[in-house]
Amino acid sequence: MAQAEACGSLSLVQPAMSPIAMTILLVAGWGLFAWSARRRWKLMMIGRPEGRGDHVGQRVKLALRFAIGQARMPRYQFSGLAHVLVFSGFIVLLLRSLILWGRGYSEDFNFWLFAPTQTLGMIYAVLKDTFVLLVLLGTCIFFYYRLVKRLPRLTLNLDGVIILGIIFMMMLADVLYDTAYMAQADHQAYKIEYAGYILHGALTGLSSGTLSVLEHLGFWTHTSLVLIFMNILPYSKHFHIITAVPNVFAADLTPRGRLVPIEDMEGKIEREETLGVAAIQDLSWKGILDLYTCTECGRCSDVCPATKTGKLLSPKHLAVDLRDHLYARQNEVMNIKAPSASDGSLNSVPLVSMDLIKPEVLWACTTCRACEEECPVFITFVDKIVDLRRNLVMERAEFPDELQNAFRGLETSGNPWNYPADDRLKWTEGLDIPLISDHPDAEVLFWVGCAGAFDARAQKVTIATAKLLKHAGVNFAILGLEETCTGDPARRAGNEFLFQTMAEQNCETFKGHNIKRIITACPHCFNTLKNEYPDFGGKFEVIHHTDFLLDLVRRGKLKPQKEVAATVAYHDSCYLGRYNDIYDSPREILRSIPGVTVVEPEDTRDRGMCCGAGGAQMFKEEEEGDERVNAVRTGQLLKALDIVDNESQTTNHAVASACPFCMRMLSDGIADKQREDVRQLDVAEVLCESVLGKELTAETAESAENQ
Repeated sequence: MAQAEACGSLSLVQPAMSPIAMTILLVAGWGLFAWSARRRWKLMMIGRPEGRGDHVGQRVKLALRFAIGQARMPRYQFSGLAHVLVFSGFIVLLLRSLILWGRGYSEDFNFWLFAPTQTLGMIYAVLKDTFVLLVLLGTCIFFYYRLVKRLPRLTLNLDGVIILGIIFMMMLADVLYDTAYMAQADHQAYKIEYAGYILHGALTGLSSGTLSVLEHLGFWTHTSLVLIFMNILPYSKHFHIITAVPNVFAADLTPRGRLVPIEDMEGKIEREETLGVAAIQDLSWKGILDLYTCTECGRCSDVCPATKTGKLLSPKHLAVDLRDHLYARQNEVMNIKAPSASDGSLNSVPLVSMDLIKPEVLWACTTCRACEEECPVFITFVDKIVDLRRNLVMERAEFPDELQNAFRGLETSGNPWNYPADDRLKWTEGLDIPLISDHPDAEVLFWVGCAGAFDARAQKVTIATAKLLKHAGVNFAILGLEETCTGDPARRAGNEFLFQTMAEQNCETFKGHNIKRIITACPHCFNTLKNEYPDFGGKFEVIHHTDFLLDLVRRGKLKPQKEVAATVAYHDSCYLGRYNDIYDSPREILRSIPGVTVVEPEDTRDRGMCCGAGGAQMFKEEEEGDERVNAVRTGQLLKALDIVDNESQTTNHAVASACPFCMRMLSDGIADKQREDVRQLDVAEVLCESVLGKELTAETAESAENQ
């Protein structure tokens, strides 16, 4: 009977009950939090409207997988594990906090279904103690990374240590509460809550008064710290605990390679409305929610090619600087007070300035999306950087001098290199390549692109691709002189007006020829045609040449027969991989070729480092830094080849890519490192060598010399 009564009181409450004290604590804690949350909501809503309420089912799945399930956290093994432990613990222990608040009013409160005499209560008791210990382990890992190892990617400030200390103390207080009560009771009944049971023996010699004090201390410390912690969140980087789920839920579900167009460009110019982002309120509400959600974990900057090579750009610091600026002027943007004369109005404080965000920060971005792929809470950076560039270019006319040449070339000659438009067909000499104007029944349009048409090295890839298409009997044609740049360099550089002009022109050309299917060897053209032209009425099937060629190989239309004895390190183009998830096709083509051994650099696939050409970097000088991006990436690829050399003593090797921009950057990198023993080839060239039996080595070397 005595044991049954003990089991019935397994709720562990007991003398801590104090309705008045608990009411004061809850009203004060929740009231202050409601006030802070309302201010943060009002501040967020100064941003531009943006619809993110569509496809609710898809959004819920996304939030469950990435915000609740922490799917991206294991990418950093130990810190990721620690975060999963702490976050999961918070979810499990949220019920414990609610129960303890309830026990301030009734010592038997257990949310009815979770009484320890019931099955759910027993299961939860074990879970609760397990996650208390796991959270303690997770916080210890975080303490180690912050105070001992001091990871460079982390923001090492007092704020993070205080939050970790609060979490740690909450867990200890919970265990103390259980332990002190068990030391006063028939402890055999409480084995199910094993953390307190294991430790209760250490307190059994203390007086009942002392045990009661310890029990109260554990109870009120835990219940108070939860509310203190909750009220710190809106004012610290840990606000992401609240905003991460809605931020992931509100993620952009349109293709990752799509930049949102500026609607009614001409009307905005006539009305003198802001183009791009000039001031903080020009961000959308989702852009501001991104700033709230930044955890300052530094994963974005850890993988950023600009940060890696010593440029001023750090995605983490960009987000933090924007957020700090927003918080510093929150009263003004919410119209709570007028700006002082010394501050100036909000509109007179441009985001891009020497005092806030230096222009060099923006122009260092290669738009590779490595930062966005790594961010565990789906913060976007490329759209914000491009929007800031848009304002610089179209309103302030402030951009690197080299881009003026690219813009002029796009406007006058339809290519960023300023080559005469009539030279676009020079690569076809002697090849009998059909024009769409002469063959309107062509099933496929081969979009050559500016690099493929004008760059001497990229022309080799165009020729190889065209020969493979003809060999396979593909009914294709090209636009010839009707082709002009897609406008991708202009858009990524911020010249949205020029891009939209070119996009509309190209879409009219496509409609005039009733184009339905397009293949291209340039990932930048591929991404723009596939993901961005639909906004301008251009809806057609777009296929990258590696996907198209692989399909021909699988169907037996192309048969790799000649052995190409080589070890090949494959480099992933950002606009092919991270933007469009094409990783396997290039590798499958290479592996289908007799004699080819494919090796991977340490950073590969969705973590592959950018070559440094994207985001219009191809057409401007690289921002000042410690190293060049292409040099670092080339070194990674050569290292992968050298490791194989040391193991197998092979000497015939190459770096393969599937992008003309990457080819140019990697070729320069190989030349700078004086590695004449390494060829730089497109996947199509290697396949062509195997299918048609043409030796490309001499041809490639001659081309490199000419450049």
